[in-house]
Amino acid sequence: MYSENIKLTSGYISSMTELTLGQVILLLSHEHNDEVAIELTRKYCLQSTNNEIQKKGLEFLYINGFYDDLKELIKLNEGSEHYSNRLWAKVYQIVLARRTRSYPLEQMRRELQDIKTDDPELRCLIEFTIVDTYYSQLEFGQIGNLLSKQQALFDAIHDQFMLSAFNLRLYQKLFIYYWKKNELIMARKYAFRAINQTTNPITKLNMHVNLALTYTFDTYYQGMYHLKEALKIAKKHNYSKKVYGIENHNIPFLSANFNKVDGISSEDPTEQAHIEIAKGNYDKATEILQDVELNSPFKLYYMGLATQDRNMLTESYKLFIEKRNDYFFSRLPLNALKEMGEI
Repeated sequence: MYSENIKLTSGYISSMTELTLGQVILLLSHEHNDEVAIELTRKYCLQSTNNEIQKKGLEFLYINGFYDDLKELIKLNEGSEHYSNRLWAKVYQIVLARRTRSYPLEQMRRELQDIKTDDPELRCLIEFTIVDTYYSQLEFGQIGNLLSKQQALFDAIHDQFMLSAFNLRLYQKLFIYYWKKNELIMARKYAFRAINQTTNPITKLNMHVNLALTYTFDTYYQGMYHLKEALKIAKKHNYSKKVYGIENHNIPFLSANFNKVDGISSEDPTEQAHIEIAKGNYDKATEILQDVELNSPFKLYYMGLATQDRNMLTESYKLFIEKRNDYFFSRLPLNALKEMGEI
């Protein structure tokens, strides 16, 4: 039976009125497989008249990637007679705005900081969203502000669903933070926690892709394992853009990085050049890159490799550090410079 065809009757919904969202999820998970349980919970969040479910359903829809439904539930909360629901709606409007960059991140932070509430869950949500705005600017160190408050914030929350959701958010943030700092044991620990906790296939997929990339300087086979896991998820759920990205960007990148390019191809000119570099065809790689705008540290790195240009490699290194706070991928041009005997 397809999950989208399963209906929630009014009687069934009313029978769960006294349950928390966490209890609803647990009940549905016992009665159905994960996919059906998630779909039914999605429908329940949109149909419930319980103001607590309407608020916390916002988080469920967000962490599971149901963004169109989230917009609908935000509108419902905006029209609520409860001030708390309207405040939650305001914060989730900013959450969505950050994803689309619909207005300046600095303005989002000001709006979030101006919200006054004693609700521990909403306070925690505000802090996470503020950190998200900094992450959008590649300022990963700002998570330190959240970590200094995190224990006190979490201790005040008694709703198990919200705690679980916030822990998932925290694991994802800490993964990125430690990855970009080049602290890979810690990064991978939080990545695996996120993968094991999330029910959102997009989150699992993205975590597998990023986990694969953490093996850029370690082992090809471990990296490819995670890319294949990501590809399986993408194909199962018909995420065509994700399939394209994995097949044309991630797999060629990792393969070329380890000089394992037999049978590897890409529609992306940048990765085509990377493959040629791995084959030792520097002139061909340079020719391909002539038509590519060198507007990222990765592209500068490829051109620097192809032309053995130490200045380009140095510029790539600086951009990784100064513009992206990325101490992990800065190792690409740094290693190339070392091999050239420049360091």
